[in-house]
Amino acid sequence: MTPDVTVTVIVHNDAERLPRAVESVRRQTHANIEIVISDDHSTDDTPAVARRLAAQDGRIRVLRMPENSGGCSAPRNRALEIARAPYLMFLDSDDELPPDAVALLLAAHREQEIDFAMGAVQRIRVDSGRRSTWMPHLVAERRTVHGIESEPRLLFEHLSTSKMYARAFLDRHGLRFPEGIHYEDQLFSAQAYCLARSFTIIPEPVYRWYIAPYAVSDAASISNQRHRLTNVRDRIHVQHLIDDFLAESGHAALREDKDHKFLKHDFRMYAGDLPYRDETWLTSFAELMNPYLATLAPGAYERLPRAERVVLQLVRDLRLPEAQLAARGLGHGVAPRQVTTDAEGRTYWGDRVPDSDRARRELDVTDLELDTRPFPSAQFRHEITDLTRGPGASLDLTVRTYDPALRLPVGPHRAILLLAPGRRRLRVPFRLSPVSPGIFEGHVHLDLATAALPLQGFAGTRHPVLRLEHRSLTHTGLLLAPLFFPPFTAQVAYRSGTAPHRVTVEPEGHGPGRLQVRWEPVGVTARVIRPVARKVARPRVRRAARLVASALR
Repeated sequence: MTPDVTVTVIVHNDAERLPRAVESVRRQTHANIEIVISDDHSTDDTPAVARRLAAQDGRIRVLRMPENSGGCSAPRNRALEIARAPYLMFLDSDDELPPDAVALLLAAHREQEIDFAMGAVQRIRVDSGRRSTWMPHLVAERRTVHGIESEPRLLFEHLSTSKMYARAFLDRHGLRFPEGIHYEDQLFSAQAYCLARSFTIIPEPVYRWYIAPYAVSDAASISNQRHRLTNVRDRIHVQHLIDDFLAESGHAALREDKDHKFLKHDFRMYAGDLPYRDETWLTSFAELMNPYLATLAPGAYERLPRAERVVLQLVRDLRLPEAQLAARGLGHGVAPRQVTTDAEGRTYWGDRVPDSDRARRELDVTDLELDTRPFPSAQFRHEITDLTRGPGASLDLTVRTYDPALRLPVGPHRAILLLAPGRRRLRVPFRLSPVSPGIFEGHVHLDLATAALPLQGFAGTRHPVLRLEHRSLTHTGLLLAPLFFPPFTAQVAYRSGTAPHRVTVEPEGHGPGRLQVRWEPVGVTARVIRPVARKVARPRVRRAARLVASALR
C-alpha cells in the first residue's frame, strides 16, 4: 500500500537521540506513513541503531550517505528522491513530532488543494524543560494564505520542519534544499513561500524543537555557533541568495520585509552576543556584516525598536566598544550611560552629536522620552562595578546607577536590592549617593544565608534586581554584573531551619550579563523533602510534609 506521508528523519552521529525521534513518528495517530532515516555517514553507533529500528517496523527505510555532506540539505534531498508518498515532512534526530502532527497537517491538505501546510512549533529547553511556542503570533489563527505578499511577516517562520509539503509542488518547481551551505532552511522556506499559490496555517503544535542553548561548541547546533565567524559569513551568504531569488522570481516587492526579518531576527541574535566578544572578533564581524547592512532597505531599519537601531548604527560606524555597551540589556529598557542634546533639543545616544545624517537619524533617542516618561517605566542603567566575596555566602557589591536624563534629584536616594529564591523576597536596602551629574553609587552587603527559602528547599537560578523609590513611586530594573569574574560556591545551612543548600554566585554568561545566583538542595532536602513536596496537592499533605521536614531536621 502506498503511504500517505513520508517523514524523513535526518541524523549524523546521534545514536542516543535517534530512537526518540523515530518513536515519535511511529506513534503518530495517522499510521499509513513511511519513515526514511537518512544517515549523513555517521561514524558512531547510528547505523546499527537505524538498522535495529528498521527491523522493528516495516514502515522504516534506512538511507546512508556514502560520505558526510556536512549539512542538512543532502540527506534530505537523497531521501526525497526515494520517498514514495505524495506528502513529505522532515524531522531532525534531536527533535520530535507530537502524536497528531501528521494527521493534522494531512487533514489540511485534504480539505483543499494547497502546496503546503504548516503548524506551531513547540520549543523545549533541554536545560530547564521550559516550553514555549516559536513565533506564536504567526500561527495563532487557522487560515489559508493565497500568496506570501498578503502576509509577508510569515518570512520570520523560516523552519522547513514545521511544514508538510505536497510532493507535486516541490517537483513542479524543482524545489530542493541547497547543498553545501548552512542556513539552508532560510533559502528553501523563502522559495517555498514565494512559489506557493496557497498554503494553510493551523494553530496546533506539529513539531517539538529541543533547544540546547549552552551546548559545548562542537555539539551545538549551527544557530548556536554564532561565536564562529564562518557562521556569520554563511548567514550573510544565504541572505544574498535569497535576495537574488526575490529579484529573479518577481518578488522584489518583498525585499523590505525580508530585510526587516534579517535585522530583527538574524542580526539581533548576534547583537545580544556582542558584549562577550573580543576586539579582534568584533572587527572581523563588522568587516563581514557592514557591506551587507549597507544594501538593506531603509524602511527595514525604521521598523526596528530604537535600541536595536542604535546597536546597528554603532556597528556600522565602527564604534564597537560602544556597540557592546548598547547591546547590554537590549530589549530590557536599559538606558545608555550618557546622552547628548543638540541645539535643536534632539537627544542622541553617547557623548557627542553624531557627524553624519544617517548616524544622527539612527542614534536619535528623543523618541524614548527619557526625561518625561513615567517614573516606573523610566530608563536607568544599574551596573556592578566591583564585587568582592565576604565571609560565608556573602558578597560586597559596588553599584553604579546611570541616570542620563537626570530624572533623580541631586542627593542620596534609597535603593533596594531584591532577590527572590522563594515566595518571600530577600530585600537589602542601601543608599545611592551622587558622584557626578547623572551618576550615583552605593555599596551593598548581600548575605545569601539570610534568604528565606521554602521548607521544601529551592532549586533554581535567580538574578537580583534593583528597586528605586521616588515620591512614593517605585522603579525596578536589571542589575548588570561584570561579564567575567571567578564564580564562588558556598554551602549554606539556613537559619529558618531549611536543610542545607549549595549556593553559587557567577556571571550570567549570556544575554544582558546579570549577577546570577544558583541554589541546589543537598542532603535530605534533595533526597526526600523536595520529591515529597512535588507530589503535594492538598493542604493536609502540605502539613504532613512540613512535619516530615521538621522531624528530619
